[in-house]
Amino acid sequence: MASNRLRLIVKTALATTVALGAAAALGGWIVLESGWYNVAATQQHFQPMHTLLEKGMRESVRFHSRNVATPPLADGARVVRGAHLYHQHCVQCHGAPGVAQSPVGKSMQPVPGPLVDAARRWQPRELYWITRHGIRMAGMPAWEFHLRDEELWDLVAFLRQFPFQTRDSYRALVDNAAVPAPASVSGAASDPVPAYPDVERGRMALTQYACQACHSIPGVTGPDTFVGPPLAGLSQRKYVAGVLPNTADNLARWIRVPHEIDPQTTMPTLGVTARDARDMAAYLLSED
Repeated sequence: MASNRLRLIVKTALATTVALGAAAALGGWIVLESGWYNVAATQQHFQPMHTLLEKGMRESVRFHSRNVATPPLADGARVVRGAHLYHQHCVQCHGAPGVAQSPVGKSMQPVPGPLVDAARRWQPRELYWITRHGIRMAGMPAWEFHLRDEELWDLVAFLRQFPFQTRDSYRALVDNAAVPAPASVSGAASDPVPAYPDVERGRMALTQYACQACHSIPGVTGPDTFVGPPLAGLSQRKYVAGVLPNTADNLARWIRVPHEIDPQTTMPTLGVTARDARDMAAYLLSED
C-alpha cells in the first residue's frame, strides 16, 4: 500500500513538472511571437534582472580566469602604454577622469560604467580575461584579435593605477608622445606567425572581425544576411572573388587587402593580420 502511494506521488510530481514546463514554454513562445517584449535600448532591465545577470557575469569571469598567470605589472612604462591604449580603445564607452563617455557609451544598455574602481572589484587576471574575451550580450568586445597579449597586460597595468589618476595626471599620460615599446615585442609589428594555420582559431577570428555581419558562414552564429555571398562550400569554388585561383594564400590575401585585387569591391579592408587571415582562410576552406 505504501509503495503504491509513493509511486502515485512520484507520478503526480513528474506530471506536474512536465505540465508546468510545457506551460512555461508555451508562455515564452507566445511572448516571443507577439513582440510584446520591448528590446529598445531606451528600456532598461528591471533591477533584479540586472543584478542577476551581473552576478552570473562575475562568477563566470572568476571561474574562467582562475588559471591565468599574472606577469609583473608595476613597470611605469607599462602604465604609460596602457594609458594610451585605454584612451584609444576604451574611453569612448567607459570615460576617464574628467572625460565623459561618448554618446554611444552613454546610451548602451547595460551602461558600461566607469572603470576607476575596476582594480578594487577585480583581480588583475580577471581584468585581463574580460579584456581579452569580452562579455557576451553586454557590448563589451573581445580584444584578443585586435591587441597583442602584451598590450592586454599593459591595459591591466594602467587599470590598476586608475584609482589614483586625476584629470590632469590622466591627460599627462595620454599626451606623453614618447610611448615606450614593450621589450618582449622588440618593435615587431605583430606576434610571430606559427608554422601551420589553426582552423579553430580561424573560426573565432571570423567572429572577431564581424565577418558574419555580411556573410552567412558555416559554424559561425550570425544574423540572416544577404549583404555578401554565403561562404558555405568555399573549398569547392575555382576562384576567389572571381579572379584569383582558389588557394589558401589567395583567400588570405583577399581577406587582408580586397581592394588591391578588385578596386570596385564593397568588401572593406578590416586590418586583418597575416596570421589571422591565414587561420580564417584555413577554416573557410575546411568547411564543405
